[in-house]
Amino acid sequence: MKGNTMSKNKKQELIREYLYIILGTTLLAIAINVFFARQGLVTGGVTGLAIIVQELTKGVWDGGIPLWITNIAINIPLFLIAISLKGKMFGTKTLFSTLYLSLSLYLTQGIVSLTQDFLLSSIFGGVLGGIGIGLVFAGFATTGGTDLAASILHLYFAHVSVGTLMFIIDAVIIGIGFFVFGPEKTMYAIIAVYITAKMMDGILEGIHFSKAAFIISENSTAIATALMNTLDRGVTALSGRGMYTQQSKDVLLCVVSKKQIAKLKDIVKEVDENAFVIVADVREVVGEGFIQYKK
Repeated sequence: MKGNTMSKNKKQELIREYLYIILGTTLLAIAINVFFARQGLVTGGVTGLAIIVQELTKGVWDGGIPLWITNIAINIPLFLIAISLKGKMFGTKTLFSTLYLSLSLYLTQGIVSLTQDFLLSSIFGGVLGGIGIGLVFAGFATTGGTDLAASILHLYFAHVSVGTLMFIIDAVIIGIGFFVFGPEKTMYAIIAVYITAKMMDGILEGIHFSKAAFIISENSTAIATALMNTLDRGVTALSGRGMYTQQSKDVLLCVVSKKQIAKLKDIVKEVDENAFVIVADVREVVGEGFIQYKK
């Protein structure tokens, strides 16, 4: 019975991952076709190269070589790397993702443009594209191209976010776009790439931002009690020592939502005006009172 339950959970997880991939590639295709390609915004990646190829081949192909064709042609060799470094399932998902992206590029190429403004195209295209790529990565796949390269490099440079690695790789492709489309469109494309990277990191690392407060005070017990009773948040006492005085003291750690941080500081001030408070951003918190673990 337990084995059947585990097998069922794995199937549900696999289905969820493929749904992430389908939704992500669809959003990315819309961003490329509706906001980037028609404005000549080369935002990096294989699709960025595809936009360049489409522009350069307009004289020999009516409207230029379609994006979906170039996307398939460039990505196929990269799957050998995905399979060797990430495993068969990663290669399979990435293959599915790239093929579905190509299909989505084909199906969404007829959607009418929503704006001719370069800035709006950069912003909304970056948001849609970032969410799309983030969802694909959440499904443990990539759309190929620089997405795949960034994911592979992240294995060796774990201290650098996937978004930052993509930003660096895409800069080279954007540089090529500079000579094809000119400096103005390139500057707008850079804005789009930055927004894409930030949105993608938000999806991968969590978008439920919180605040962590480290509190050092002679009245740590009173402060902890006040925080727990007023904010209904847990407080953890860490063992610390002042290196100047060589005195041991508690360092309180309390994680709260953004809207509660002002109240936390007021509570600390009421108990001890001389308390030392450090407030830091927290990307994601999983556990009671915040995001629950997936069952």
